[in-house]
Amino acid sequence: MAESFNLEILSTRSGFNSAVRHIKKTIEISGDAESKNLADIIFEMDSEDAEELTSTRIGLLLRMLLVDKLGYKTASANLCATVENLSGLAKEFEKWNGVDLVAAYYHPEMGLLIANPKIEEELAGFGELRKRELLVVFAGFRGKETNEDCRKAAEIALNLFQGEKVTVPASLTKGSFTVKKVSKPKQETQEDKPAKTKAAAKPKASGGGKKAAAAPEKQAAAAPKGPSKMTPRYAVVVQNELFHNGNVEAWKKIIASYNAKHPNLVVYIYYEGERILDINSLFKWGKVKHGTAIEFAIAGNDIKDVAKLQRYLAQGASKMFEAFLRGPVNSVLKLF
Repeated sequence: MAESFNLEILSTRSGFNSAVRHIKKTIEISGDAESKNLADIIFEMDSEDAEELTSTRIGLLLRMLLVDKLGYKTASANLCATVENLSGLAKEFEKWNGVDLVAAYYHPEMGLLIANPKIEEELAGFGELRKRELLVVFAGFRGKETNEDCRKAAEIALNLFQGEKVTVPASLTKGSFTVKKVSKPKQETQEDKPAKTKAAAKPKASGGGKKAAAAPEKQAAAAPKGPSKMTPRYAVVVQNELFHNGNVEAWKKIIASYNAKHPNLVVYIYYEGERILDINSLFKWGKVKHGTAIEFAIAGNDIKDVAKLQRYLAQGASKMFEAFLRGPVNSVLKLF
């Protein structure tokens, strides 16, 4: 029965083709994994190849290549506290030339993410590490036989992630596993970066004739394909006396417009640290008042128009929200 279950995916053409693509990609990556960090390999992939690597497949690669083939040691824990500043950790791990490290974080929205913790840019892709979520650290010597130093390295690294004070043995800082320069995927331009001011922008004229995009809370349920990045959370301060139904409808239209322009990106909304699945809940019982902040983040690859989205959401949370409610019913505003 177990063998039948494992081979069931091969019973359909789509399943068989999917398995073949996974095997080919695994063989391709396997050839580089003995000379390069696995997280670096995935980080440098172009968007087309990256889309094939879902969270499930990344998990399979970690088990097959790092654990089964290369014998990496692991340490894991459900984090005891939220970790926001990861840049300092990257600077510490960068000194660990005696061992190769890969960190795997089970993000509650984006699924399994991996990073070389020695590289700040990769580690920043985790966003923040949230309390009670699972973090696994892999430590090894790539093609060489591992030993107890690797297990110790994984455990010490895990303790560092949780903010504990540790003593790093000298053996972990001496060796050839230095940080290699990695090629960055396409990033935002300077004008795309979120503005630090709270000034609201005037929206462009609405467009008609297009089918309305799905409700943002429903779109957010489907995470982007492939290994993704998530921006930090950006705060939008409510300027209206109360974040009421009109503000909610404005936000829905703004996010629908963003989704229409960038269908492969997902907008997440947070209030008081909790993810909001239904934006309507923000105005019930006078929940969100003037001066409080609602946060948002964007997940996906090739993230764009963050600053513009921030400006529109700020206006949508003010008395000028009505500008977004004009136009034909079931139309999508052309804001981006």
